[in-house]
Amino acid sequence: MADDRDRDGTEIAVAEFHKKIKEAFEVFDHESNNTVDVREVGTIIRSLGCCPSEGELHDLIAEVEEEEPTGYIRFEKFLPVMTEVLLERRYRPIPEDILLRAFEVLDPAKRGFLSKDELIKYMTEEGEPFSQEEMEEMLSAAIDPESNSVLYKDYITMMVIDEN
Repeated sequence: MADDRDRDGTEIAVAEFHKKIKEAFEVFDHESNNTVDVREVGTIIRSLGCCPSEGELHDLIAEVEEEEPTGYIRFEKFLPVMTEVLLERRYRPIPEDILLRAFEVLDPAKRGFLSKDELIKYMTEEGEPFSQEEMEEMLSAAIDPESNSVLYKDYITMMVIDEN
């Protein structure tokens, strides 16, 4: 009996995921032919609440691309892969408290902010470096125009995805 309920719950979850995936995919299916430009896949995945790294995104794209890449992704190939990602809760966003601790490590004086130059240095010279485009996009959202710095508690609040 419990197995039936678990299976029913999973089937309901799968049906809901299929609906969400289809809706997100259709936004970028400009030709209405069940394909999207491969460059839109990251946006679709992120719109579904997933936050893969660039490397993980490339792996996902490789999984759903045709044998001979066409520059387009077919819905039939995207749906099962993305359903599995959502069921397994892969690529979850980083929780707010962990983001705050990360910013605090970069701010040993505990000022509550990072200067624009500090942020650029950390994001382009450490770890998985941001591209120029990614950096500009982040700065446009993160920088407080009055102080020309990142008030990181405010930025984290803006960044965090509500999972409900």
